[in-house]
Amino acid sequence: MTTIKDVKEESSVTEVHGSSIDKEVELLTDDVSSLSSSTRPRPTNGKLAMWLFLSSDFLFFGGFISAYLLYRGRSLEVADATTAAGGQASKVLSDVLDIPFTSATSFILLMSSLTMVLSLAAIKRNDIRRTRLWLLATVLFGTIFLGGQIFEFTAFVREGFTLTTNQSGSTFFVLTGLHGAHVTLGIVWLASLLALSLSGKLTTKDAEKVELAGLYWHFVDVIWIVIFTLIYLIPVN
Repeated sequence: MTTIKDVKEESSVTEVHGSSIDKEVELLTDDVSSLSSSTRPRPTNGKLAMWLFLSSDFLFFGGFISAYLLYRGRSLEVADATTAAGGQASKVLSDVLDIPFTSATSFILLMSSLTMVLSLAAIKRNDIRRTRLWLLATVLFGTIFLGGQIFEFTAFVREGFTLTTNQSGSTFFVLTGLHGAHVTLGIVWLASLLALSLSGKLTTKDAEKVELAGLYWHFVDVIWIVIFTLIYLIPVN
């Protein structure tokens, strides 16, 4: 026969079990929330600002790419019409392109994205020596590409294809020159990070600085892939 004492004991046991279950649920909830916050960290203000800048810069490049695609065919039509009329047509881009040379410099620029990734990985594990090594390699690769672009421009001018030759020349030199300016800015940025590292002012706490520079550098490489494909690999109809 169940007594009042037995009922009280059972209710107290139930309360103890209920409170322990509630505590376990709270702990589990805390673990899940902490896990989700650690696996999906919020982007910093610096990263948000960089992504906004890169998005706007992509639209900026898009305008110049569209202008190049619009005018390169028209310049070829004018040259063909001049030749058909018995005149001497001006140089067009397809007359002066050196695809093997530009392919080699483009490969060097793309390799610089790999060294940029390696430098970021090195500073995150506090390997300052390798961070300096890969930053230096990225700067050298970018400088080689920029030197190749300057050499290419010089060769084009000697062959008679200049900024004022026709609309194709204007859009080509402005588009590729704009990209070269971005490469120059990236080289200066990476060189400054390398200088900070050599002076001991770049540690693993400053990994975001390298990451932001890496985002910019990868953007420059992606834009060049688009430009190289449209200018050098796709023939003019």
